[in-house]
Amino acid sequence: MDNATEQDKLIRELDWNLLRTFMVIVQEGSITLAAQRLMRRQPSVSQALKRLETRLGMPLIDRSPSHFRITPAGQTLYQECLDMFGSLARAIQSAQGTEDIVTGTVKLALLSRIESEFFDAILADFHRQFPEVSFDIEVMSSKAVRQAVLEKSATLGVCLVHDTHPSLQHEVLYRSYFGFYCGPSHPLFGQRDLKLDDLRDHSSVSFRTDQLWDALRPVALLRAQHKLDNKVIGYTSDLGEAQRMIGAGLGFGPLPVHIAERFVNRGELWRLPPYENALAIDIHLVHHKSARLNRAEKALLDMFRNRLASVPLEQRSYNPTETIEPRIQEG
Repeated sequence: MDNATEQDKLIRELDWNLLRTFMVIVQEGSITLAAQRLMRRQPSVSQALKRLETRLGMPLIDRSPSHFRITPAGQTLYQECLDMFGSLARAIQSAQGTEDIVTGTVKLALLSRIESEFFDAILADFHRQFPEVSFDIEVMSSKAVRQAVLEKSATLGVCLVHDTHPSLQHEVLYRSYFGFYCGPSHPLFGQRDLKLDDLRDHSSVSFRTDQLWDALRPVALLRAQHKLDNKVIGYTSDLGEAQRMIGAGLGFGPLPVHIAERFVNRGELWRLPPYENALAIDIHLVHHKSARLNRAEKALLDMFRNRLASVPLEQRSYNPTETIEPRIQEG
């Protein structure tokens, strides 16, 4: 039997579930974590990997109790799987359209608590123009958003970005400014004219991207410069949960000024130094450069591009021009 015939037989008989399992193992970097994500038993996932390696006749992951490394063949297969499963999803969605009416589903992967009038206006205008299009929106961490767009399981992503990826198109959707806040039970609540050094001995709450090498680098840099990162008591990837921990008094922490300001006005949060809005953080719109888009996806991406080109970043930024002075509600 020649190689072409053998490869044809392999393609016809290969279980695509094995490929999907392999993708998840690579993404999680662990058979145990992959089993949790797939909601399967660890031995079942491990056996699926062995079956795939046996069927292909080559090792895909070099694993032992002390290390977990993807082989060159495994890396090649993983990239092909990403394209294959992504293209299949696009093909299915493309079949939902008609010649006269734009229909289909647009899948969005979003960072938690996207509060942007610019973003909301685009969704509203798009729905008025294409009322038959449905949305499937999932909230996740910035890392997971980028992974979903890379896998082509999400059409568009909105997330924080530190290092750009060559397969993705990155555009600044809007710019926000972060400040430090505390809740009513915190010792610094209600105190005025504080300095950054006054925060030094207090516990704090942090985002997982609040690292010198990650997307919230300006916040992490300020923490490091003033030694404010020695007592981090809570971590999260969700803005709402960060606000919950800060409001509950676990510690002070960073929040977008344009979101936190209304809670300050209600006496539920207190602005801490720096009082000027200097910690600029860009929120990005990302999409895959080579993704096959259905008509609905293409229409939404075109609308985003047109608006981004016509509306200056200054009008998509949330930066109060005046210095923020905290205040306590009376009564």
